[in-house]
Amino acid sequence: MIDTHPSLVPKDPLFERNVFFISDGTAITAEVLGHAVLSQFPITITSYTLPFVTNQTRAEEIRDQINALYQQTRIRPLVFYSIISEEVRRIITCSEGFCQDIVQTLVAPLQQEIGLEPKPELHRTHGLSKKNLGQYDARIAAIDYALAHDDGISLRNLEHAHVIILGVSRCGKTPTSLYLAMQFGIQAANYPFTSDDMDNLQLPAALKPFQHKLFGLTISPERLAAIREERRENSRYASLHQCRIEIAEVEALFRKNKINYLNTTNYSVEEISTKIIDCMGLKRRMF
Repeated sequence: MIDTHPSLVPKDPLFERNVFFISDGTAITAEVLGHAVLSQFPITITSYTLPFVTNQTRAEEIRDQINALYQQTRIRPLVFYSIISEEVRRIITCSEGFCQDIVQTLVAPLQQEIGLEPKPELHRTHGLSKKNLGQYDARIAAIDYALAHDDGISLRNLEHAHVIILGVSRCGKTPTSLYLAMQFGIQAANYPFTSDDMDNLQLPAALKPFQHKLFGLTISPERLAAIREERRENSRYASLHQCRIEIAEVEALFRKNKINYLNTTNYSVEEISTKIIDCMGLKRRMF
């Protein structure tokens, strides 16, 4: 569902739309591009993601589903699709939906510009091929690395880390490390500062040789307390007082050691990861 401001969205069915993301592959591209476009409009959506639509029978079932929703609401469902098979594509586009080919919209003008005929292949974007196998292997290796170096489990092989993320418990280190690995093939370790560290907070000796790889995450004490309260209700760990102490000490450590850091309070894991990549000058290993 796309978040919208209640005052901007009238109670009108035109502002509530059924949306289909259809692909003969994973449908990830259709979802990402579709959501990016829809985020520009103040609407609420009910989404249907339908991957691996590769035969006529499956396409006809989806067409009937689209048509049934149209008959029920009298409003055309929005359909974002990426399908190579002409026959399968024809079945979808003959539905009552408002259909948009998310790839062809860009391919046609690009073909005219570069003067080459496109050669579509099934599962080219997210499937395995000789061309992208190396990138895929790098991503799997990065995921393994992030899991092995999560929350300070291991301080070995830090020379292989592309970035080492620091911060207090529950500020977003683990999801950021995994997102960097899964989406970009970046090997990210992360190290936690605990309440026991606060009396004499210092940069661990094992991290000092890799100071150029360090990046800090911080968060507002109020937000941190709310997150921790869900984990350990009514505990010292979740108290606002404790959160304020930890955040103040860790931010002072970052400043003292000239470690770049980011306040994650109002950022998603996607935004946090992208800001780290930009700040640290890391190479995206896209798959």
